[in-house]
Amino acid sequence: MHWVKILGVAVGAAALLGLGIILGHFAIPKATGPLTSSTSDSQDLDLAILDSVMGQLDASRIRENLRELSKEPHVATSPRDEALVQLLLGRWKDTATGLDSAKTYEYRVLLSFPNAEQPNSVEVVGPNGTIFHSFQPFEKNLTGEQAGPNVLQPYAAYAPPGTPKGLLVYANQGSEEDFKELEDQGINLEGTIALTRYGGVGRGAKAINAAKHGVVGVLVYTDPGDINDGKSLPSETFPNSWRLPPSGVERGSYYEYFGDPLTPYLPAHPSSFRLDPHNTSGFPPIPTQPIGFEDAKDLLCNLTGTSAPASWQGALGCEYKLGPGFGPNGSFPAGSEVKVSVHNRLELRTSSNVLGIIQGAVEPDRYVIYGNHRDSWVHGAVDPSSGTAVLLEISRVLGTLLKKGTWRPRRSIIFASWGAEEFGLIGSTEFTEEFLSKLQERTVAYINVDISVFSNATLRAQGTPPVQSVIFSATKEISAPGSSGLSIYDNWIRYTNRTSPVYGLVPSLGTLGAGSDYAAFVHFLGITSMDLAYTYDRSKTSARIYPTYHTAFDTFDYVEKFLDPGFSSHQAVARTAGSVLLRLSDSLFLPLNVSDYSETLQSFLQTAQEVLGTLLEKQNISLGPLVTAVANFKTAAASLGEHILTLQKSSPDPLQVRMVNDQLMLLERAFLNPRAFPEERHYSHVLWAPNTASVATFPGLANACARAQKINSGSEAWAEVQRQLSIVVTALEGAAATLVPVADL
Repeated sequence: MHWVKILGVAVGAAALLGLGIILGHFAIPKATGPLTSSTSDSQDLDLAILDSVMGQLDASRIRENLRELSKEPHVATSPRDEALVQLLLGRWKDTATGLDSAKTYEYRVLLSFPNAEQPNSVEVVGPNGTIFHSFQPFEKNLTGEQAGPNVLQPYAAYAPPGTPKGLLVYANQGSEEDFKELEDQGINLEGTIALTRYGGVGRGAKAINAAKHGVVGVLVYTDPGDINDGKSLPSETFPNSWRLPPSGVERGSYYEYFGDPLTPYLPAHPSSFRLDPHNTSGFPPIPTQPIGFEDAKDLLCNLTGTSAPASWQGALGCEYKLGPGFGPNGSFPAGSEVKVSVHNRLELRTSSNVLGIIQGAVEPDRYVIYGNHRDSWVHGAVDPSSGTAVLLEISRVLGTLLKKGTWRPRRSIIFASWGAEEFGLIGSTEFTEEFLSKLQERTVAYINVDISVFSNATLRAQGTPPVQSVIFSATKEISAPGSSGLSIYDNWIRYTNRTSPVYGLVPSLGTLGAGSDYAAFVHFLGITSMDLAYTYDRSKTSARIYPTYHTAFDTFDYVEKFLDPGFSSHQAVARTAGSVLLRLSDSLFLPLNVSDYSETLQSFLQTAQEVLGTLLEKQNISLGPLVTAVANFKTAAASLGEHILTLQKSSPDPLQVRMVNDQLMLLERAFLNPRAFPEERHYSHVLWAPNTASVATFPGLANACARAQKINSGSEAWAEVQRQLSIVVTALEGAAATLVPVADL
């Protein structure tokens, strides 16, 4: 690890820069003007600067950013996407509001696109090939923004080409259990087309599960019961409300992993080794196509067969039946089949990440990274441009202070605009693969703001436990939008909260899955991460996400009219993210509370004891070592917290500060084990890997126990349970060792 030389209190920024400490590929030019504030080793968060930044973050500027970013469709690698690369570079190189430096990083990646000359189609055909009905390949042009050559046809990215034909069956959400239910009902799935709805399992999993049971093609739609609170009429949906219109189709990547599909664990440079696209895992095995719910209604409401279970019913205005095939009294002749024609193409394209950098004055080799992806499926006003609009406003305000010479952070700040996220978190993953060692050694935390505003009710924050304290501190000092007079924190706690054994009633901090660019940072590199957004009141809607998600109706006017008319929620997110960013970059001691991990570990342990304890005892597997490891971690975390409080009351020397901050920074890395889940690409974090067992405990242990409980499981399955238990214990012991005093070798 590169250690920065420690300077005396009297040494200023010019001397520090003169040491020649650089950031490798993140090399940053010297500041253009003198700093009026001290940049000594004791530099701490300046509350006056923090207040100034909060006051300068402007809702109207965020609005104008969003208008510019979303005025045209900008799918990854399109001409408009590349134009936005230049827009970001221009903003971050501006002489009055820019940063120290900005540059692009390019990767040659495998993307999937529909064929513009031969659109994908869905048809109902008779035995002799007669076409009884053909469904529209595009969404309806309701506002004048849903047509045009740059509006990408709805499709399932990475679904293979093909023209399967077969009797239609309804398979609910396309889970493994759903297909087993159909077989239990006596339905032969071989050669059928399955109609599924979004939700329950990931997009790609629907096709993978279907293929296992002999299904030859999959259709996916969004049920108005899942997204529109049951409303489906044109008068009840966009453009008359925020709800998804009947022709709306959710596009998306159906690739199971993240990162460039051809270069796993390698940056996608032209010279890198590439897998054969025809033998690459993670793609849907059968042709798949998403459709709107008005088309799904024509299919589903004409099916024959037994009634679907109550939990499978939706809001299309008819009784959902299972099939196979259409009934004699419907719109289509009995015996008619559904033909799905998919003409998707795989293409190697060059995608760019854009990085804007502010060099730290005291610890330039410590990075606080703030990221958001740039690409969208169509206009992408909410996803992702709401996040980019906020990012640009924060960087403008900080850039202005920087250029005036009134502020420079203690640690380096890196703003990142990731490319090709929608295809599988590609830009951010390639970046972490290219700079794995450097980022692991030097990154303090990663802040992700993808969709900044789902709606305007309350904050939604997700992250690893140590970020809870800094988010709480920031939100307590910022007013919530509206006339309530509450802070964002107090407003947040009204909507979603939990009772902590340590703090009492607090807002709920969600966990991080793999839904955005934080995934590679937390799961692959073990970097403390968070995701911030404003969202809707879940007591007033059952929508699983904002209704126009990944459709051509996600436009600027949709945001301004229905989600955040005054852009005050965008401003609230900017202030929250900006405050967290400054606290992480400028505080003398990193504002990360590692003791908050103790609550999570204790909860995981308690669940393991209550749900799995008896089962494990029967196999002579003891949870005793896990109990001891959790207790040791709690002791080490509490001792480090006390040590920090003692140092804060004194005048610690720079090396003492650096050592403690390294312990705080490196804790998350201690939970990595790259060999723990060989079947899960890029997942190394033993606490946050995918948990498929639905038992809220250590995921590797939960998954292994679930597999071992299956009928006829043998000794090897229980040996894997023991292995996963040992992996968790070792990780916790390593984490505790990271937190003990550095002098205790």
